Amino acid sequence: MIEIKEVTSKEGKKAFVKFPFELYQSSPYWIPPVISEEISIFDKTKNPILKDAEVRLFLAYKNNVIVGRVAAIVNWIEINEQNVKKMRFGWFDFIDDEEVSKALLNKVSEIGKLHQLEYMEGPVGFSNLDKVGVLTYGFDEIGTMISWYNHPYYASHLEKNNFTVEKEYLEYKHAFSDIKIEKFKRLSEVIEKRYGLKSLNFTSTKEVMVYADQMFDLFNLSYSKLSSFVKITELQKAYMKKKFLNFINPEYIKFVVDSNDELVAFAVVMPSFAKALQQIKGKLFPFGFLKILKAKKSKSVNFLLIGVHPNYQNKGVHALIFSEYHKTFEAKGITECRRTPELSDNLEIHKLWRDFNPQLIKKRCTYKKNL
Repeated sequence: MIEIKEVTSKEGKKAFVKFPFELYQSSPYWIPPVISEEISIFDKTKNPILKDAEVRLFLAYKNNVIVGRVAAIVNWIEINEQNVKKMRFGWFDFIDDEEVSKALLNKVSEIGKLHQLEYMEGPVGFSNLDKVGVLTYGFDEIGTMISWYNHPYYASHLEKNNFTVEKEYLEYKHAFSDIKIEKFKRLSEVIEKRYGLKSLNFTSTKEVMVYADQMFDLFNLSYSKLSSFVKITELQKAYMKKKFLNFINPEYIKFVVDSNDELVAFAVVMPSFAKALQQIKGKLFPFGFLKILKAKKSKSVNFLLIGVHPNYQNKGVHALIFSEYHKTFEAKGITECRRTPELSDNLEIHKLWRDFNPQLIKKRCTYKKNL
């Protein structure tokens, strides 16, 4: 018999976060989170999104042993402001036992019906800045710190529980040597003169922070048409600046501004921390943070975000960003670039990369079921 228990204590949250460590202990591809950071995600005093969202954590037990987990999420901005009656679920992990996955999903369904929501979708986080999707292809590719990894049986469990694919996300990689930069250099010179634009490079986080609010505003504007979009609030901006921007090498953040010093495009790249996170096994102390610092010099990087103001889309502004990154990557000896999950129907973003000989390495999906 499967017993579902809600997590209410500090010890329970730690058990919730640590369950995948056991489930994936033999996997060379799973990337463990930093335990303390993962726990703080579910802390209302630390994560401002929980002022506009509710999260309830559940663990599944079989013979008094934890065999699964799920987070049931209600995002009130999405429901009340965007009129999207969605019950979210994420942090969904379980052993290969259909009774376990069914019991966890039934608990999420129960909460969705309680709130009179129309459907449930997952795995997703609180918003489109969080991890997303069940991996359906690319199980032999190492994960990243910003995406979930899972065993191949996850998708079949969802399908057996009458879930259908709602959104598909694709992930690509390309070798730095495949970037033929000459075309982008020529285009960037033309675009700069035509529209009076200027690229900004940074050597300190302090310099980045001057434009940080503009970046998040532009993120809200440029991503608003995507089906997964939920806006970043003012409180979340402050949180993201402290947690997110302070963590990234400033030279990996590129901005483009117009003649009025207004931001028209941005991109954020992060070095790969995958191997370092595997080595530290979820613990920053006493020596884990040293491995993280060392990983900032990784020769593999992940493109996290790229956004262009709607008034400048399809005008070649991305050429300025790619040209600046090429200089930085060349100086640092970068050998590989990876892209984080992108909606398969986001054709504009896929067009940006078509000249880079991209290799599809992963597919992942969110699944939906009407309530």
